[in-house]
Amino acid sequence: MAVAHRANGKRLFLRYLRKAPPSFFALGPCRHRHYKKKWAATAPPATSSRVALQVFDMNYGDQFGGLWPSIRISLLSMQKYGALVNNFSDVEQVIQSLEDLSAVDFIQESQKVTEELDSSIEEDSVPTSSLQIELSKTQPQHFPSVSPNIKCYTFPKGDISRFRQARPDIIGILGYYLLDAASILPVLALDVQPGNIVLDLCAAPGGKTLALLQTGNCRELTANDLSMSRTVQLRNVLRSYLPKEIQNRVQVTSWDGRNWCHTETSTYDKVLVDVPCTNDRKSVLEEENNIFTYARKGERQMLPMLQLQLLTAGVLAAKPGGEVVYSTCSLSELQNEYVVERAVELLNIQYSINVRVEDLSHFRRLFQNTFSFYSNCRLGELILPHLTANFGPMYFCKLHRIN
Repeated sequence: MAVAHRANGKRLFLRYLRKAPPSFFALGPCRHRHYKKKWAATAPPATSSRVALQVFDMNYGDQFGGLWPSIRISLLSMQKYGALVNNFSDVEQVIQSLEDLSAVDFIQESQKVTEELDSSIEEDSVPTSSLQIELSKTQPQHFPSVSPNIKCYTFPKGDISRFRQARPDIIGILGYYLLDAASILPVLALDVQPGNIVLDLCAAPGGKTLALLQTGNCRELTANDLSMSRTVQLRNVLRSYLPKEIQNRVQVTSWDGRNWCHTETSTYDKVLVDVPCTNDRKSVLEEENNIFTYARKGERQMLPMLQLQLLTAGVLAAKPGGEVVYSTCSLSELQNEYVVERAVELLNIQYSINVRVEDLSHFRRLFQNTFSFYSNCRLGELILPHLTANFGPMYFCKLHRIN
């Protein structure tokens, strides 16, 4: 009788198990070894973009304090673009099409700011003594301006409209190039003058090279990039935006920029050194070729050394009296101000070359209606991403080779 009762109870329990919901079997703790292995195998690995964001939270949280939450959400939001007008196309038609979209040439707008500031300087500078009269003759009484030949259209602050891709004209030339409008600022800071010999040391994919050509002032332009694949991109940009005769005036090379001084030194009037960097916005948004992948950890750690070597080579390539602009698309002090400071020391100690870091603070006033500048940048200028003007990050610093 007892045996029959136990058998009947077992049948009832098995029937209950068959009817039980799947979640029932997950309620109790399980310590079997094969379950532990399964848990470890199914744990999702951290993506490269997530790793980048964690690193930025740790470092930039300290660097920017209360500004970081705003910068962070902007980095993760839709980027804003500018349309660089191609002066080798049908310019009037291109400008009209952009203005029909209510876009504004932010460089042209800066000229109005320059005129207003010049007027205020003239009103405030009334000499009252013979010493002041002499000083007024020798000191410039104008506010620094920027190249009027470069035209770049953006939508006003707070307007998140998008530009459509440019279409080729009747001879196959594209009318404008879409890029982060902050990328134009290093080119404006370089201030290329008529007849200058110019080197773009890390030129690909080609946006800044194209902007240099829009000045119309490059007697010779060398565009270099170590990466062969990126050099292909650069050549494609030049083919898409330049007539054949202009393309032929650009020398495209694929050398290691760190070794440039072994072949050409003291040669160029202007040098642009737009170095490889952590590319902060791309790092938190894209997985492909992300520098925060585990396989590229060593490369990432060596970035400041690479940047230092490239900047040093750029200064050595410039003539005495020549100018160099260093730029990155990173917020990192280690890749920005610290690289500049170390390069100035190294050039003085190792090569007996004196370099002066130029004051670019006037850019803040010229372009305050377009970009968000970081007021605590010690050397050069830094554009911060901001939801109302989501450009950047873009750091740029100008150096003058004295001897």
